[in-house]
Amino acid sequence: MMVFVDIFDEVPDPRDFTAQHELPEILFVALAAVLCGATHCTEMVLFAKSRLDLLRQFIPLKHGVPSHDTFSRVLAALDPVAFNAAFMRFMAAFGAQAHIDVPKGQVAVDGKSLRRAYAKGCAHMPPLVVTVFACDTFMSLAQVVAHKGGEVEAAIEALKLLSLKGLTVTGDALHCHRRMTKTIREGGGNYVLAIKGNQSKLAVQANAALDAAAASKRTRFHQVDEDAHGRHEVRRAFVVPFAQTPGQNALVDLCAVGRVESWRTVDGKTTHKVRCYALSRTMPAKELIASVRRHWSIENELHWQLDVLLCEDRIRGRKNNAPANHAILRRLTLNILRADPENIPLSHKRLKARWADQDLISLITHMR
Repeated sequence: MMVFVDIFDEVPDPRDFTAQHELPEILFVALAAVLCGATHCTEMVLFAKSRLDLLRQFIPLKHGVPSHDTFSRVLAALDPVAFNAAFMRFMAAFGAQAHIDVPKGQVAVDGKSLRRAYAKGCAHMPPLVVTVFACDTFMSLAQVVAHKGGEVEAAIEALKLLSLKGLTVTGDALHCHRRMTKTIREGGGNYVLAIKGNQSKLAVQANAALDAAAASKRTRFHQVDEDAHGRHEVRRAFVVPFAQTPGQNALVDLCAVGRVESWRTVDGKTTHKVRCYALSRTMPAKELIASVRRHWSIENELHWQLDVLLCEDRIRGRKNNAPANHAILRRLTLNILRADPENIPLSHKRLKARWADQDLISLITHMR
């Protein structure tokens, strides 16, 4: 079984031959520090100095604790593509060690801004990280920082890193375009993608077919009623076969469209929403409702945790590749915390690792 140091030793070291600290050691200390609550490089140094004897049970650290400048320079210069590739190899090995099933069912793709990691004068356009997220295991599978082409190109690049065989990929209307559907289908997956005004011709055709089906007595609907968090919600859905007009921008293998209507009542006030979806396979309306609901796990179980638990929106690291590499460390941290079998909140796991050596050792050895 490959361990953390073996896998991350394959990442090209951006420093010259005079570097004192091995790259895998720096990354290991950084990850352990983030597991215990560190948010930036100075806190990584404080953590390492206070837990030096413990860290040396796993890595030699012959030259002591790396400095703040060392952490900063390495994370700013490290190639995020190579780092992400190592992240994916590590997750495969880690998943086997932790008996985590390979991704199945559904993966969601969505972007998240690193709100304070913008370069000087670019507050209006902070870096954006697109993540592919397993909706069943709540694990981040791959992430790419958006550059030229924005979130659309980054999402395609992230999906190309994975085998999508047997998976259903869900995304919002931004990702409802031919190149995305081509990428998903060539990867062996299916898709459920929201349709909105950015695909105006498709939206008109799909809604016409859905309106006609809604008026037919033969159409089968599925309805769900829920009461939770002080609100009452009714969701109703149906799916119909659909053939899009051929053209150079037509979605690949589009064979059905679905509509999900929701009525949400909070404090006596009801709001009504209608959403339309493009499907690469005909599915029961019950499954469509479940897929649409499950897609939001990327917001609740990843983006919300990154902001509230790991303070991602408050972190200011902005030089060169630092935002991308810090983002990978945070997503790897969440994966490790989720894989730990103890059934307590993730925030409690971090506190235990911060307070007690044995709890940190448990996370690290489980990680190995």
